[in-house]
Amino acid sequence: MGIVSISLNDENMNALDRIQKTYRLTGRSEAVRAAINAALSDIRELEGMDGMLEGVLVIVRGNHDDPWMIRLQAKYESVIKTQLHSHLQNRKCLEVMVISCMSEELTELLRDIRSEGKADYVKFVRG
Repeated sequence: MGIVSISLNDENMNALDRIQKTYRLTGRSEAVRAAINAALSDIRELEGMDGMLEGVLVIVRGNHDDPWMIRLQAKYESVIKTQLHSHLQNRKCLEVMVISCMSEELTELLRDIRSEGKADYVKFVRG
């Protein structure tokens, strides 16, 4: 088994400890493996989608004042059929979008969202 050394900020360390506690794992290494497996599950789900897709994209993001979501919505306006923006506590926002597009476009959209690193939660629910 390989050994990887990583640096985590306090928020990530707390999240890792929370994963460990919630799943009753014996150590942080197991928590990292569980997080990797969860991410791989999302990737496999996306890879299994093909052709024309319709569904709902749910995003929770912080910092209401950051314009990255507006830029993203402008870039993908042709695939976003309906959108709802709602203010949550602590200046977070909920974005709900009805999406209709080819699977490749959805994959690109999700990569763009995740690559920003500003979304606390991202989930596409296929219709």
